[in-house]
Amino acid sequence: MLTEQIVDFSDLSAVLAFIISLGVIVFLRYVMVSGLFVLLFQVVYRDKFLSRKISEKLRPEGQSWQEIKWSALTSFIFALSGVGIVWMWQSGYSTIYIDPYKYSIFYLPISLFVALFIHETYYYWLHRWMHRPKVYRLVHKIHHDSIVTSPWTAFSFDPLESILQAFVVPFIILFLPMHFSMVMLMLIIMTVSATINHLDIEIYPKGFEKHWLGKWLIGATHHSQHHAKFLTNYGLYFTFWDKWMNTESPDYEELFREKTS
Repeated sequence: MLTEQIVDFSDLSAVLAFIISLGVIVFLRYVMVSGLFVLLFQVVYRDKFLSRKISEKLRPEGQSWQEIKWSALTSFIFALSGVGIVWMWQSGYSTIYIDPYKYSIFYLPISLFVALFIHETYYYWLHRWMHRPKVYRLVHKIHHDSIVTSPWTAFSFDPLESILQAFVVPFIILFLPMHFSMVMLMLIIMTVSATINHLDIEIYPKGFEKHWLGKWLIGATHHSQHHAKFLTNYGLYFTFWDKWMNTESPDYEELFREKTS
């Protein structure tokens, strides 16, 4: 339990103010990260990365504003998850700790990787379930309205899908000891990774799809194929579940080489 409370959960007005404040922070983080990627890769260095654009289709007019509106709602749903994490931490129900030496320095990156692996596993199977026809229409269709993705697509989810995604970190910190900084880093990775994956411009270097690390990481080419074909490439951060379950597009590596040649 914390020695000092971040928020007094017995005060309803304080809780509501905290939810609103955290929602604004999450949304601004999304706008800043997505906006930075738009500025760099679609404005400043547009000509340099033009040949690395993956989709040959054009985005419908007004699509970005639709994505931003859904992302605003997602941000406040994710903020509720953040409020839950703080409540768990203050009440002593989480495994978050402050002293970085409690489990040794070497445990810090290990705990982060384990948390990302758990998230990857949860999302891969959730994602496949969301592509069942009846479930898809109720939960996942809004995200796939963006057939041609952009950085603004990163948080564009149906509210039900946002809720299903918001459970992950509170669930992990119920049993996996994580330093506070590793929880924050995981949240940053979630945002940056989602933005890279939806950029629709391949930013990883030539040969990365065969690199010892690169072949396990998902980028724009990998995820753009999912939005184009729907039935392949379900992963979130890593490719291993797609490889193990034979759901990775057989055209992925060829397309990656084409876009980075």
